[in-house]
Amino acid sequence: MFGLGTTELIIIGGIVLLIFGAKRLPEIGKGLGGAIREFRKVKKDINLDDKGEGTEEKEEEKKSLEDKLVEKVVEDIPVVREGLEVKKKADKIKKIIG
Repeated sequence: MFGLGTTELIIIGGIVLLIFGAKRLPEIGKGLGGAIREFRKVKKDINLDDKGEGTEEKEEEKKSLEDKLVEKVVEDIPVVREGLEVKKKADKIKKIIG
């Protein structure tokens, strides 16, 4: 699996456990699973659309599907949501400072 052995996977798992804690891991796993499921659904929809004609309406629909996917990931994965909130705060601070 990507050139990673058992030892490396155990070390990565331990680091993740230390960073997020045991209580947050199921929540993160559920969010990632939902995001992957949604990504596959969107990918399938896009592939089905590609078989038809290539019009501007379909391109706009693809963009809206991508937007929906991004929103779904942000909703389902709390770490991403928190990261975006921190980024917004940092941007506000940058505006104030400079």
